[in-house]
Amino acid sequence: MTERTSAVTGWSIDLWLDPACPLTRHTARWAAQIAEEVPLRVCRHVMSLSVLNEHRDDDPEDDPHGYLWVPARVAAAVRTEHGHGALGAFYDALWTEPGGAEREWIGDIVEALHRSGLPAALAEAGTSTDYDDALRASHQAGVARIDAEIGTPVLAITTPDGDQRYLFGPVLDAVPTRADALRLWEAVRLMAGVPAFREIKT
Repeated sequence: MTERTSAVTGWSIDLWLDPACPLTRHTARWAAQIAEEVPLRVCRHVMSLSVLNEHRDDDPEDDPHGYLWVPARVAAAVRTEHGHGALGAFYDALWTEPGGAEREWIGDIVEALHRSGLPAALAEAGTSTDYDDALRASHQAGVARIDAEIGTPVLAITTPDGDQRYLFGPVLDAVPTRADALRLWEAVRLMAGVPAFREIKT
């Protein structure tokens, strides 16, 4: 741990994610990686590209049959019934093989619930609307903080003083190396500390 990062204490990240987005998975792994290196609390929340795009004439996710609703609804059920810790465990299981290897696409939902120690019956939420209110409320809690057209993930950074800033991203093509992960965290942390900062794109 560097002297610069070791001086940072009491920071937290709230991460809103669509559980079926591969690029968001890279961001989630980055956040977990950072939490192993610096004093940082990470809490995951559910958002949904299906909710985000449901009133659009076009479908940027090319999901005409609504398959992306299924993992989002199950994730909302997990978060509602068992809390954010269970959501994190389910999300990680969804994106890893039983042996721990990372997947390129989400795995079987029932199997992921089983490996997370959660009831298999939660999978039924994927094809019902029972948790849609919870899903929409969680989604709105993230996206409403940013006055721009965004996607997933949404990141809320809370400083040790309790100040909070919301950002879209970072969107990553891959999980950074340890050194790059720390550099990216430092950059995100510094940008979040500038009140006038809004967004940056490449």
